[in-house]
Amino acid sequence: MANTFSQIYMHLIFVVDGRLSMIQTDWESDLYAYISGIITNKNQKLITINGTQNHIHLLVSIRTDCCTSNLVRIIKSNSSKYVNEQKWSSGKFKWQDGYGVFSVSHSQIGKVVKYINNQKEHHKIKLFKDEFLDILKACEIEYKKEYLFDEI
Repeated sequence: MANTFSQIYMHLIFVVDGRLSMIQTDWESDLYAYISGIITNKNQKLITINGTQNHIHLLVSIRTDCCTSNLVRIIKSNSSKYVNEQKWSSGKFKWQDGYGVFSVSHSQIGKVVKYINNQKEHHKIKLFKDEFLDILKACEIEYKKEYLFDEI
């Protein structure tokens, strides 16, 4: 749309169903490249992506016509299908229902990129569950514990 200017950044977090450690280092870069392709094909821009064996973080610059929930649904469903088609996992790969989405101001982009890119080191000292709870608290998001995590 003419004369429409925007700068919208979203920090997205997806968790493997049951928080199982299914994302393996020998194929995670292929998964990240596939997800990047999905985002590009939806006319959005991936700033960075990284994670651990049980979850991923993405920083995405989105356009004003983007519905975040639709983008997330497409990323999660298509990437799950892709992992299963590649037979990278001995069991069925699936993302847990739900996700985290947090707005990021332009002034914080560098900090968030560094945080996402440092996930493997970060999780040597902090569990995902604790990390996610810290993010919710920092953003002052109310939650009910029984809806937070599906575990096996």
